[in-house]
Amino acid sequence: MSDSDLIKILASILAQSAPLMLAITGETITERVGVINLSIDGSMLISAMTGFVVALNAGQALTAAGIPGDTLPILAGFAAAALIGALAALLVAWGSIRLKQDQVAVGFVLTLLLADMANFLGQNFTHIPGPSVAHTPIPILKDIPILGPLFFDHDLLIYSTLLIVASAWWWLYRTQPGLQLRGVGERPQSAFVRGVPVNRLRYLYTAVGGALVGLSGAAFSLDIKLGWSDNHILGIGWIALAIVIFGGWHPVRGAAGALLFGLTKYIATVLQQSFPQVPVVLFNALQWLLMMGVLLMVGSDISKRLVSIAPEALQGPLSRMLRVAPPEGLGQAFLED
Repeated sequence: MSDSDLIKILASILAQSAPLMLAITGETITERVGVINLSIDGSMLISAMTGFVVALNAGQALTAAGIPGDTLPILAGFAAAALIGALAALLVAWGSIRLKQDQVAVGFVLTLLLADMANFLGQNFTHIPGPSVAHTPIPILKDIPILGPLFFDHDLLIYSTLLIVASAWWWLYRTQPGLQLRGVGERPQSAFVRGVPVNRLRYLYTAVGGALVGLSGAAFSLDIKLGWSDNHILGIGWIALAIVIFGGWHPVRGAAGALLFGLTKYIATVLQQSFPQVPVVLFNALQWLLMMGVLLMVGSDISKRLVSIAPEALQGPLSRMLRVAPPEGLGQAFLED
């Protein structure tokens, strides 16, 4: 395998992992503020369907009006998907904050409902060709050796995803509002005593996180796995939830987990081509087995043993990388009155 082939493979893994990065970043923000949104699998499905259908209909309407171009329909599709994702997440927050219901139960029921709604409402749009995000390499930057084809020869969705991940890290760890966000998720009582509107921030950041989940769904149907079909991306939301844990509720580590998942999918594809006599189901299970193994490792004493046997110079960074601790206020309702 040549160096150029390796770079193309890595660039493809990055592109294929971008929608998952969006979902992971959104759920990370939501859980950092103390809300567990288990509806994201169904939310991604209905957002994928909505984004595709809105973009398709908008494109047809503009064509009938004699207005060329796919940019406006694509933007309309993403906007509709983000709105759907935000509304679904707000239902979870409202059920917890206003109705005092268990977040896990509300989210789980909602994900089943949204998945069925997506399949029902999208049944007339299955396997129909539609608009897609245009490939947009960045001039000059795309010609930089290695970095150019790896990071600057994609489309606007990929560039936006990388910017969103970096912005989420900066907001969480380098700004005062980000400190308040983390404070609400860790110790809501202490944050409230300091004048922080706990439940208002939970509504706000849950909506933001849900909007990113919605964008993730549309990213699949409009850029990666084009079109719509029943159960189009079923199960990806659960993978995102697992990677949030693997990433230690950190957006950059979560993005790295998405890349790891993309790598396992590529390895499974290569193995499937090399061993056609082996059942396809076995290779498709590889990525799930890897994620389960990683979660078991970071959530058990195995991680501590790895740190203890590592060279002394690596023990500090390795310990920080493997340390997984959820926000202390995660899933806990808070009464402000």
